[in-house]
Amino acid sequence: MKSRVLVIGAGSIGTFVGGKLGVAGAQVTLVGRRRMLDEVTASGLRLTDLDGADDALTADRFHVATEPEDAGSADLVLVTVKSAATAGAVRGLRDEIRPGTVVLSLQNGIGNDSVIREFLPHCVVLAGMVMFNVVRHPDGHLHRGTEGGLAVQDDPALAPFLGVFEQAGLGLRRYPDLRPVQWAKLLLNLNNPINALSRRPLREELADRDYRRCLALTQREALTAMSRARIRPARLTPLPPRAMAALLTVPDLLFQRVFGQVLTIDPTARSSMADDLELGRKTEISWLCGEIVGLGAMVGVPTPVNQRLIELIVAAEQGDRRSWTGSELLAQLRAAAAGHTVEPRANEQ
Repeated sequence: MKSRVLVIGAGSIGTFVGGKLGVAGAQVTLVGRRRMLDEVTASGLRLTDLDGADDALTADRFHVATEPEDAGSADLVLVTVKSAATAGAVRGLRDEIRPGTVVLSLQNGIGNDSVIREFLPHCVVLAGMVMFNVVRHPDGHLHRGTEGGLAVQDDPALAPFLGVFEQAGLGLRRYPDLRPVQWAKLLLNLNNPINALSRRPLREELADRDYRRCLALTQREALTAMSRARIRPARLTPLPPRAMAALLTVPDLLFQRVFGQVLTIDPTARSSMADDLELGRKTEISWLCGEIVGLGAMVGVPTPVNQRLIELIVAAEQGDRRSWTGSELLAQLRAAAAGHTVEPRANEQ
């Protein structure tokens, strides 16, 4: 029998994952914004990746809805909304979803699974993470632009779905405890605001030493807070997190020579935060840098660099759409670390 999959929050990530499961034979319902749903209903889905895969899913092979209809028939629910929308997205499922249904959070940040569990205590709620970036092109074309797969908290209830994920090319990497992986992914996601403020593709941004120095500042601050809190992030990069933060600052040529695989990114890929700012949407900055600021406050570690990034992203959300060069952004963050402020030039665009 085909797995019935309900995707709550079918943006780029949710539609890509749901679409790949549909290609593998699952019965998929995508719940999301009308604009996205109208597009994929009209054109169907084309799902590609940087490794050369190219799959198509015609519109008659999946369902769409703006609200989660018939949630009681779902075998598996994927929650892929932005963190701020988690509670609102699952609240209405409480009286509809069957007890024991597997609900998998595929979201950034720490603790979204706990929020879901509060509303759906009778379900098997598991934490998960999408370790890759998806680029949205017109006419229902979604492209996986970076390496990575799906990481999930292991549980026996996942057994019926392992095959369809594997067939979809999205084999689940299972962990007894996902928290160290989530903290490690959060360290990587601290680049999201830097990329958004740069207004450059990820590959171009990461090839610039000054932007990498910005990321190193944010990561070192985060690692100090994590250490004080006795949090040990997993190793997701060629080197342990603290060593990787140090080596982000090496000259461009050496970085490219030693860590060229880090730059194996589709040339059009950007962070999801950059996409949010471009579309005039609220970002997840409170669940990224805000998580570090909150942790620092809890354990007595100052986090002025992450706080300054929050301020700059909030300004961008409110209409300040300047493009920050690496040197300009680095000056802002270094000044914050030193306890100073630097007023940006009025003519910076």
